[in-house]
Amino acid sequence: MEKPLIKPKQGIILISEPSLRDFYFRQSVVLLAEHNDEGTFGVIINKPIEARICDVIKDFPQQDYPVYLGGPVKTDSIFFLHTREDVDNSLLIMQGLYWGGDMDTIKHLIENELITENEIRFFVGYSGWQPNQLDREIREKSWVLSHTSASEVINPSPEKLWSNYLKNMGKDYAIWANFPADPTYN
Repeated sequence: MEKPLIKPKQGIILISEPSLRDFYFRQSVVLLAEHNDEGTFGVIINKPIEARICDVIKDFPQQDYPVYLGGPVKTDSIFFLHTREDVDNSLLIMQGLYWGGDMDTIKHLIENELITENEIRFFVGYSGWQPNQLDREIREKSWVLSHTSASEVINPSPEKLWSNYLKNMGKDYAIWANFPADPTYN
């Protein structure tokens, strides 16, 4: 029996296929925060960078929260996902996962140790597509789509997400999980 086709929409993840060579999207897992007639945006959830949020945002609490590369758009801005329903102005992405919200509330939660790094992820930049662009890339087989959960998105080992998703999708995709980041090194 063939699996039902997954369509791009809020809360779905994109898993890059192994031959995608783009600097940002090679071996990437992207969570879609929005997909509509005006375009699509989301964040790469599996690429931590060598920075902490207190290094990136001036006057931020001196906590050791990591920062992730969210994508190539607006890399001069910080975006965040979190699991807290008590943060004002947040957008519900899926059950238990929110996009953005009031930064002063986030600072307060961090300063008072009321939120842990397993409840929030910070991103430099985001990933965006013009209307119909992502649909075209999916038809070209640049992406595999899958369902996910808040706990998978806010994962303590994001570096393994790409290969783990592929392995869990069955034998047709599991072989991709062992592809080197750069096949010329093989």
